[in-house]
Amino acid sequence: MSVWSTAVPGTLPLLGTEGALVSVSISVEPPRLEALLDALAHLDFPINPQICHDAGPATLVEFPAYEKRLPEIRGLLETCGFPAKSVTATAMLDSIRSGQWRATAG
Repeated sequence: MSVWSTAVPGTLPLLGTEGALVSVSISVEPPRLEALLDALAHLDFPINPQICHDAGPATLVEFPAYEKRLPEIRGLLETCGFPAKSVTATAMLDSIRSGQWRATAG
């Protein structure tokens, strides 16, 4: 099953007018981080990415988005030369429960 098609199964989703709220994670090599952030700036909706530099050899960029926006995110990244496999989406409640989504103090 593709993560880009419908809500992530197995949980009660947080729903909005654009579908379920998901946590989008993008794995990127550190030298390409700036290019990724530049690409994300061209999305038609605002994001506030969390950047995790301690995610192994790659840097992890995470942000919430609604399910309806996933094809737009994927298409933009593929257009900008980032592989589709670098992007994953997890139901937001699952992400919070697992500790994957870490709130940052402002």
